[in-house]
Amino acid sequence: MKNPVLKIAAVHDLSGFGRCSFSVILPTLSAMGHQVCPLPTASLSTHTGGYTGFVFRDLTPDMEGWWRHWQKEGVEFDAFYSGFLGNAEQIDITLDMIDSLPRDTLIFVDPVMGDDGVLYSTYTEEMREGMKRLVRCADVITPNITEAAFLLDKKPKSSYTEDELYEIARSLTELCSGDVVITGVESPDGVGAVWMGKDKKLCRYIHEKHEKSYPGTGDIFASVLLGKLLKGDSLDTSVKCACDFIYSVVGYSKQFDYPTREGVLLEARLSELID
Repeated sequence: MKNPVLKIAAVHDLSGFGRCSFSVILPTLSAMGHQVCPLPTASLSTHTGGYTGFVFRDLTPDMEGWWRHWQKEGVEFDAFYSGFLGNAEQIDITLDMIDSLPRDTLIFVDPVMGDDGVLYSTYTEEMREGMKRLVRCADVITPNITEAAFLLDKKPKSSYTEDELYEIARSLTELCSGDVVITGVESPDGVGAVWMGKDKKLCRYIHEKHEKSYPGTGDIFASVLLGKLLKGDSLDTSVKCACDFIYSVVGYSKQFDYPTREGVLLEARLSELID
């Protein structure tokens, strides 16, 4: 009998405290029945949202050796999941990894570049151009609305019309030649995601906006989306499931009095992802 567990090579950072990056990617995808194989790009004592004085270790020198060892051992992956990349060299290394994969591997890119209308302080113009090359290799990309604008060399705005969202999504499908899911899209009714597949139809799914926001929800959203796609669900179903889960876990977390910088109380809601 064939092993039912799918393997995902995940290239992302590792934060020791605070529910971000691998701290949420691993449990989320594991709960959905998938095996995550982490390839860390950096190691941090905490994530960078709301913390100062954190310890940071750049793991660029280890990335190629890590990947070569997996190849030597004959490890085969069903999906490749790219997240936080700390410099332009890491983007080039990630592109080389993708080039070495079989053509039928699902390439999933979360272009972690910025939020709230600005690029992250670590991001350079060279990295932005490199990220454009990376998303061209992707079957699915999940930029937030800020990252979507920067990928298209546009200045981010606080709000967008339906026509503007359509044009952004359409342009991104041409850039990546795959499916585009844009998160953090606000409307008078709330906040959610818009997406576009090969049919060039713009779809939207919105929830009422919670009064609290937490770091790490983008990583959780992308992980649920990838997990559902690997189970064979449609793009529409997968996006809606990811949105619903974020709405659920934020709604649960906001009941409790603790620093929002610690992220959502993911552990208490993982059972919702188990088939």
